Amino acid sequence: MIDAAALDRARRQLLAAGLGIGLGVAWRPAHALSDELAGALRAFTGGAATREGKVSFDIAPLVENGNTVPITVTVDHPMTAAQHVQAIAVFNEKNPQREVVACQLTPRAGRAVVSTRIRLATTQQLVAVAKLSDGSYWTHTVDVIVTLAACIE
Repeated sequence: MIDAAALDRARRQLLAAGLGIGLGVAWRPAHALSDELAGALRAFTGGAATREGKVSFDIAPLVENGNTVPITVTVDHPMTAAQHVQAIAVFNEKNPQREVVACQLTPRAGRAVVSTRIRLATTQQLVAVAKLSDGSYWTHTVDVIVTLAACIE
């Protein structure tokens, strides 16, 4: 005769072990950048320190098709002659080329907002960087899950 309580306990232990293994494989420290991505960011900033904040990244956290992914990067900063956003760039972790887009802005832009569509090779991190007129760099990092990959050359 089978002990139902023992069978239930064994089933729960198996489920817990499977969940633990799955989380261990999928989990990584939040916003830990790969060496190649960190190198691309250093090249853009000239080695200057970056700070988290002021930049917001509007992208779906789950993308069904990586061939055309809409993104919007907004920087919360005035656009006057004295204080403005000079550049906005987006970098990726796993595409063949790390720099996705780089835009130069002037105070005449009126707002520091950039919208476009990009291709994503696979599930990865994206980093938006804004260079301000005072020489500071601000960033925002997001993780994006891609179910159908693109640009795998």
